Amino acid sequence: MMTKKLLRALGGEVMDVPPAWMMRQAGRYLPEYRETRAKAGDFLSLCYNPELAAEVTLQPIRRFGFDGAILFADILLVPQALGADLWFVTGEGPRLSPIETPEGVAALKPADAVHDTLSPIYETVRILSRELPDDVALIGFAGAPWTVATYMIAGRGTPDQGPAHAFKEAHRPAFDALMERITEATIEYLSAQVDAGAEVVKIFDSWAGSLKGDDFLRYSQEPAARITAALKERHSGIPVIAFPREAGERYVGFHNATGADCVALDNSVDPEWAAANVQVSGCVQGNLAPGHMVTGGQALVDEVRRIRDAFSGGPHVFNLGHGITPDADPDNVTLMLETLRG
Repeated sequence: MMTKKLLRALGGEVMDVPPAWMMRQAGRYLPEYRETRAKAGDFLSLCYNPELAAEVTLQPIRRFGFDGAILFADILLVPQALGADLWFVTGEGPRLSPIETPEGVAALKPADAVHDTLSPIYETVRILSRELPDDVALIGFAGAPWTVATYMIAGRGTPDQGPAHAFKEAHRPAFDALMERITEATIEYLSAQVDAGAEVVKIFDSWAGSLKGDDFLRYSQEPAARITAALKERHSGIPVIAFPREAGERYVGFHNATGADCVALDNSVDPEWAAANVQVSGCVQGNLAPGHMVTGGQALVDEVRRIRDAFSGGPHVFNLGHGITPDADPDNVTLMLETLRG
């Protein structure tokens, strides 16, 4: 297992050429993905069809030769498994039945009930663990509790996570109960992914940056630490990547505070600063701006080299600072990898 480059980097090994994968690497920028999604009928049907979900997970591995394959699913499957209604609006994104009162929190299913809904996801993991190339590590994932809570309260994505902040202030005991339920469900979900064959797990806290002061510690850092500790207790040695996006200076010390093996960095963070202040604690992942996958050219080449060189003194997983966008050019992904690998 430790011949896989991604696992070696997460274990602390420094390599001349870091392993690489991309957030949302299975997605709409790939024509083969669009074809498979059309076959599935809609996004949720694709997520819950193990054969087709495995197929789209494998597509970028075949095309680009990434060192890691991330399970194709969605962070909002956990709210659905807890009892929320979930649907997707074409061109606008996901919608959930919102939690507007403390009674809405109380009505959620218990954490260990999520497996009833999520069992197809575990079958996708089992298929991938059989079909992936021997040198490619399989990454499972879930949304972090705060980020998932923001969608559950608002019923959709919002620019400032305002509804979740308002609910948190108005109904603190109910909000804490919601965070507790999501945290427990996330541990169950990720643990089942590991049981099914995931070799790494990643916790996506996409809206961590909107938490200020003690709220960041209480609702981003502490849940990440709890999930990480529970997974490592159940699955000795499982590597955990934590992504508190837009954490800024709060990236410093996040490894030690949470027990994460790797901290993923968004592209607002200067690589040289991150190498000096974050990478000193362990492996870092990132952090090319996704816009380079659209524009390409010499600017892409220069930035890939800059990031690779900045993090060359410690363990590093090359990635974007956020997910690749639907308007990206696959040829730019090829250029990125050719530049990285020399």
